[in-house]
Amino acid sequence: MTDDLTLTTTHTDGPLAALCVGGEIDRQTAPALRKEALDVIAQGHPHLILDLTEITFCDSSRFNALIGIMRCATAANGSLTLAAVPDRLSRMLDLTGLSTLMPSYPSIETAMNARLPATSEPA
Repeated sequence: MTDDLTLTTTHTDGPLAALCVGGEIDRQTAPALRKEALDVIAQGHPHLILDLTEITFCDSSRFNALIGIMRCATAANGSLTLAAVPDRLSRMLDLTGLSTLMPSYPSIETAMNARLPATSEPA
């Protein structure tokens, strides 16, 4: 695999942030995804949405990265939400039961709309 991964923070609003993930998530790139997500959470955005629209490949390394991000968000009284999850990844999340822990939405817009009311309340 390559280290072809792009990470772009596309939205920050109070405790909510959206991070667009593009390219490949594999053993080499998963640590960069985890680090960037944890940095966004540490900057005061514990409710994180990962926009997976631009993902072209992901292997089993994705689960460790996603679980680590979810644990960090939860520890900061936040949450991890997924948007535009590729079909193959969605099936794997369902099979492993992780889909019950990480809500997912068909697009970043629906994820943002679903998360905004919950995050606008005082902490």
